[in-house]
Amino acid sequence: MLVKASPQEQFELIKMNTEEIINEDELIQKLQRSYREGVPLKIKLGFDPSAPDLHLGHAVVLHKIRTFQNLGHQVIVLLGDFTGRIGDPTGRSETRPQLTEEEIEANAKTYKEQLFKLLDEEKTRLVYNSTWLSNMTFARVIELAAKYSVARMLEREDFARRYREGYSIGIHEFFYPLMQGYDSVELEADVELGATEQKFNLLMGRQLQREYGQEPQVALTLPILTGTDGVQKMSKSLGNYIGINEPPEEIYGKVMSIPDETMEEYYHLASGMPREEVEEIMESVREGSMHPRDAKMKLAREIISLYYGADETKKAERHFMQVFQQQGLPDDIPEVKFNREEWPESPDLVKVLVKSGAAASNSEARRLLQQGGVRVDGERVNDINATVNGKKELLLQVGKRRFLKVRWE
Repeated sequence: MLVKASPQEQFELIKMNTEEIINEDELIQKLQRSYREGVPLKIKLGFDPSAPDLHLGHAVVLHKIRTFQNLGHQVIVLLGDFTGRIGDPTGRSETRPQLTEEEIEANAKTYKEQLFKLLDEEKTRLVYNSTWLSNMTFARVIELAAKYSVARMLEREDFARRYREGYSIGIHEFFYPLMQGYDSVELEADVELGATEQKFNLLMGRQLQREYGQEPQVALTLPILTGTDGVQKMSKSLGNYIGINEPPEEIYGKVMSIPDETMEEYYHLASGMPREEVEEIMESVREGSMHPRDAKMKLAREIISLYYGADETKKAERHFMQVFQQQGLPDDIPEVKFNREEWPESPDLVKVLVKSGAAASNSEARRLLQQGGVRVDGERVNDINATVNGKKELLLQVGKRRFLKVRWE
């Protein structure tokens, strides 16, 4: 049952922090019909599990779809286990490498764990598009492909650029937006959410629903969150991301590192706080009655509490205060123990970083070393060939916030 919020009140809540609604009149009509008939709208949000972790940039749409959920509408989270095998060509200058079913399955499992940090699991319908896409006959695939022209497909900016510059475009990549659009047909979606860069795919859903005799969905796009560098969009590959599964103290430190000028954007898009409260805080900062540092600390608390709760938030703040404001070491440094017999005489630092979990891969470990992001017993190490020969114990510091004790026994 829907909450007692009028269609106009719902529309104002939904519109907040959105980039574009295509189109607003259709959304208002859908909300009015839903309110009148007491039937929730079907709200679609799709994720391709192409990587194991979600970050605050992904969570922008989760905040918005939670608004729909709080208003009583039916939230449908679609995990693209079939489309993920192709990979979204959006923003790509070359064909994505195809993932295996095992990689997709492993990533999908982590997505489910992370999604429900913001959404109500009992009120969320979770579906996989392999349910219908993997069973399509070739005849039906041809029927689907006939719904859209190559000329229209090449109007897509990334395809047009690649075609113009002579880069390869796989035929299978043309099927990605068709399949994602067909998902909306299968689900009979009323509204679909996505980032601004997903506009082409969302509009494809509208077009295919018309082709199949359905009422077209409303396409609702959300802004793209700027990364911690304050310049480029948040991206794991750029190293400017804040993962929602990262340790609370890591999230706290990263939030404190963002430029002051991007703080308001993070408040609006990542904190889940009411707009009026955010505007009061930012006005206090502009007037000088609140120091930007204090505003940023509040921002860090709000973000961490969304994913970890009050107790972990307090611990993360104490950790930050002790390590950075008092220039000390945290009290509870994790410890990793290794068997000396399993290691070579001169274990190299790259392997230590990976085996201890301080780096996800050898390439990431080398990158951290080259960028000066690793300290051993307080000393910065830049040499990717460095070893830790003869040491029984060492203190690793990766970046500004992560500490590990490594011990050989």
